[in-house]
Amino acid sequence: MTEEIKREYIIPLRRGFLNTPRYKRTNKAVRVLKEFLIKNMKSQNIRMGPRLNLILWKDGMRNPPAKVKVTVTKDKEGIVRAELFGFEYVDFKQIESEEPKNLKEKLQDKVKGKARDAEGEVKQKAETSKPKAEEKQKAEEKQKAEVKQKPETSKLKAETALPVEEKLLETEVKPQAEISMQKPE
Repeated sequence: MTEEIKREYIIPLRRGFLNTPRYKRTNKAVRVLKEFLIKNMKSQNIRMGPRLNLILWKDGMRNPPAKVKVTVTKDKEGIVRAELFGFEYVDFKQIESEEPKNLKEKLQDKVKGKARDAEGEVKQKAETSKPKAEEKQKAEEKQKAEVKQKPETSKLKAETALPVEEKLLETEVKPQAEISMQKPE
């Protein structure tokens, strides 16, 4: 290969996943997409971009899209990169692995981290202790104001409740046993 090949495809996925069980449909759609690219781009090394992957999986495992418009590039080494139409292909970020530490270094890092955390907590407690005292005073003042208002509201409730209670006392209530022993007229 001497140069890079760039093409755009609308890939039909529905025919590929229609006869598969619902819980396997998106997996099948990904395989259909890769098979299409292998056939049309003549390469076995296929890479899908993150946005294309998101579009395939956005509605879950059971509901993949029926078709996808894709921009495909094939470089000199034969690597095929597919990405959703309108976006540039970006490799997934690779996590750099650090050299494994021995037990002594791990413990020292943990101790240093805990010491930093403890210092930060002490500073935060000192800074937040003053506002907490002010908040307590405000809360106490609100409670005192509510206590002063409560007796007035309870008097109103008592006045409105009296006539209803008097009506209940005026009506005669017969016990259940007396009601059942009476003969119907």
